Amino acid sequence: MLVNNVSKDAHLRTDEASQYVKVGREFASHEAVRHNAREYARGSAHTNTIEGYFSILKRGLVGTYHKCGEQHLIRYVREFDFRYNNRSALGVDDVQRTETALKGIGGKRLTYRRTGQQGQAEI
Repeated sequence: MLVNNVSKDAHLRTDEASQYVKVGREFASHEAVRHNAREYARGSAHTNTIEGYFSILKRGLVGTYHKCGEQHLIRYVREFDFRYNNRSALGVDDVQRTETALKGIGGKRLTYRRTGQQGQAEI
């Protein structure tokens, strides 16, 4: 899944989990920190950013939405991705965030069910 959703030009930074060794070869670079050896950062290699992101995502899913079906998870992740990449700490103000969101909805139609079909959502 990582290989299908992340640019091959990305510089992958992970912990020492063995599943990242093979997949890391598919990216521009791969560095791993060894948490088992009490190493949490080495130069630009760290997992602090993703751990912070997952903390915000988890807090939002559990604390705000309470329950998220697997079929909708990608929609929630996209929402949190938008929020994270357009946050005040990056210098994005409310006006810029609103303009970016409005540009993203152009040409899209959101309906709960397609006309004439039962039980299928169109997104």
